Amino acid sequence: MTAGSGVHGVAIIDKPAGMTSAEVVARVKRIAGVRRCGHTGTLDPMATGVLPVCLGEATKLAGYLTAEDKAYDGEMVLGVETDTLDREGRVVRTADASGMTRAALERAMAQWVGEIDQIPPMYSAVKRDGRRLHELARAGEVVDRPPRRVRVDSFALRGFDPPRASFSVVCSKGTYVRSLVADVGAALGCGAHLAALRRTRAGRFGLDRAVPLAGLDAAALRAHLIDPAEAVDRLRAVPVPADRVRHVRHGRPPGEVVREIGEGERIRLLTPEGALLALVEGSAAGPRYLRVFTYGLTAR
Repeated sequence: MTAGSGVHGVAIIDKPAGMTSAEVVARVKRIAGVRRCGHTGTLDPMATGVLPVCLGEATKLAGYLTAEDKAYDGEMVLGVETDTLDREGRVVRTADASGMTRAALERAMAQWVGEIDQIPPMYSAVKRDGRRLHELARAGEVVDRPPRRVRVDSFALRGFDPPRASFSVVCSKGTYVRSLVADVGAALGCGAHLAALRRTRAGRFGLDRAVPLAGLDAAALRAHLIDPAEAVDRLRAVPVPADRVRHVRHGRPPGEVVREIGEGERIRLLTPEGALLALVEGSAAGPRYLRVFTYGLTAR
């Protein structure tokens, strides 16, 4: 029997439309029978696609996985603006977009590639004075929102059949794709809203690793679970000798097992069996623990 035994890992769920990310987490939590469970980046209810869900000890990785880039495929409709910036909102303005050209649309989209300041939409989960913006919006309130710096690596037109246009976007965490679409519509003068969105990748995990939520049971979930050590395998691995595992587990200084690490570098410590033991970061004062894991460790 191992300490912290149970279900520990990352499930890549293909989120269906019509569910909140929190509802997906609640479903996975019930299926797995775990106490700790959380997602790594909200998808709006209308959106589908890749939603990594961390279970057990892997919840300690959520903050690191959330920080990774995302990729999406989407569709916009020109000439119609809504209060939520997507198809689920109330139409607030219409305009004739029949004369729009592909070249004009591509020029408008190109304006939003690079590092940009983006204002979170009122219908979002961002908090203001302890309340979600969408709660304020539904109460009829509009408040100032400070812009956030985000990065758009690519924003490419895939198809154009006016007034609809399909696109792909690769961006940093925290980027609101519906805001990108609304900004493009504003630049064109006709307005636009997001009609469909599918996340195709979150970090290194794409749709090829995703499992549909419909019909998912405990056995299938375990079969598709990604081990915590694999979930962060972009980090350099440092094996820890068996006689030092307990030292790390009990918080002894990581410098006892980590000899070479650059300032700002992050590495993963592994047990002799390959289980994730800790995440460590180099600093001017020496290496320090970011997270220590107890799954897969022999109780002593």
